[in-house]
Amino acid sequence: GSNFHICFCSTPSILNSIKQLDKFSLSIQLIELHLPSLPELPPQYHTTKGLPPHLMPTLKEAFDMASPSFFNILKNLSPDLLIYDLIQPWAPALASSLNIPAVYFLVSSAATSAFMFHAIKKNSLGDANDDDEEFPSSSIFIHDYYMKSYFSNMVESPTTKRLLQCFERSCNIVLIKSFRELEGKYIDYLSDLIKKKVVPVGPLVQDPVEQTDHEKGATEIIHEYFLSKEEMEDIALGLELSGVNFIWVVRFPCGAKVKVDEELPESFLERTKERAMVIEGWAPQMKILGHPSIGGFVSHCGWSSVMESMRLGVPIIAMPMHVDQPLNARLVEDVGIGLEVRRNKCGRIQREEMARVIKEVVMEREGEKIKRKTREMGEKIKEKGEEEIEWVADELIHLFG
Repeated sequence: GSNFHICFCSTPSILNSIKQLDKFSLSIQLIELHLPSLPELPPQYHTTKGLPPHLMPTLKEAFDMASPSFFNILKNLSPDLLIYDLIQPWAPALASSLNIPAVYFLVSSAATSAFMFHAIKKNSLGDANDDDEEFPSSSIFIHDYYMKSYFSNMVESPTTKRLLQCFERSCNIVLIKSFRELEGKYIDYLSDLIKKKVVPVGPLVQDPVEQTDHEKGATEIIHEYFLSKEEMEDIALGLELSGVNFIWVVRFPCGAKVKVDEELPESFLERTKERAMVIEGWAPQMKILGHPSIGGFVSHCGWSSVMESMRLGVPIIAMPMHVDQPLNARLVEDVGIGLEVRRNKCGRIQREEMARVIKEVVMEREGEKIKRKTREMGEKIKEKGEEEIEWVADELIHLFG
């Protein structure tokens, strides 16, 4: 890889997080892309990290408005190749006008995209949900209670239009954050549907920090993101009911003036103080997950969290909320690295069901099987190391050969 000169072009708030790593070699250069100032989108919101969900369309709009600046950067750099993601579906068209090949990098699961393309092909989610021989697995489907939000957020939304453009405009191949042992059949099916080679780049998870000190019992970590008061109460009571020790990381949107104890059931913190740690804001997820006493991870199933959990061999208690998470949760259960907490017909979290699944994964026999499978996947990721990245480099060299 030392023959590549790589430029990362993004907003200052995204590049700052890369700068802090301070590990990259001299062949990597950071280039700032400045977004236009919109009153509802101050510079600290020029990133998807910690962005309140309702501002996502505004962020995409700001990126769209920055395309002329990006065009100038592209013209000055004149790279051999451009790699872009979902936020910039216009980037490959700009690259094409300068005769620069462009490749789409998909940072969600192959199962999710394959399901969506399959649904579009079938012209309905209901049909895609039916036991369909074409689709690689009958375990991947949308629960009825997610159907409405999935339809409006995924299938019929501007995001889907962007996604389709991203796939269409990619030169011959599409890169995906995944690996064959996890998603081989979905990678192949997606490739068939889009008529392009889908190349996995691996899980892209940082190596964990080695830890040996054991703390009390099997600890439960839960990592929540922008929950309603009702959801927070249901989750709190589910955790309490489970009887396990837990760390709960609670996040509120940047700038929200909220007190944690006011969002939780009355005296919850007092009742659970012997076995609970509730952290507000940021916590070192990889470090916590890597601790030997962690017995499970209650996760929304964002794709990066699934990868991190697997890399560290921690079973997942899946509690998806929206977008690609419900399908990722189905994949987690299908592969055998976790169990999903089912909701009631109205889509509400049921505290008894949550407590049951936590206990099953952390304390019971069924959980042992899941732990073994998760550790096995973690070992596979470790063994593979940089293998996929080498293949990706070869594929890219081949492109601009």
